[in-house]
Amino acid sequence: MITAGQLRAARALLGIDQKTLAEMAGVSVPTIQRMEASQGNVRGVVDTLSKVVTALDRAGIELIGEQVPSIALGRGVRLKEPVPQAVSDDTAE
Repeated sequence: MITAGQLRAARALLGIDQKTLAEMAGVSVPTIQRMEASQGNVRGVVDTLSKVVTALDRAGIELIGEQVPSIALGRGVRLKEPVPQAVSDDTAE
C-alpha cells in the first residue's frame, strides 16, 4: 500500500511535520512515527493506513506503486496537479 520512504517523502513534499499529518489523518503521532520507522511496506491496521493515505490524497499527494506507469521504475510520490478553484459570486464583479 505505502512504504515508510513514501510516507516521509510525502510529508517532505507537503512541508508538514509528523504532528500535522497525524492531525490530518485523525491518528496519533506515535502511529505516524511507527509507520515511518517501518522497513519496506508500512504495516498496521488497515483502517489506520487508509486514513493516512486518504489524508495524503486530500492534501494533493499521489502515491506511485510498483509497476505503475512512470518515467522511472519503483515506488514514489508526487504532487497532483491542482484542481482549478471555482469562482464564487462574492469575488466576481
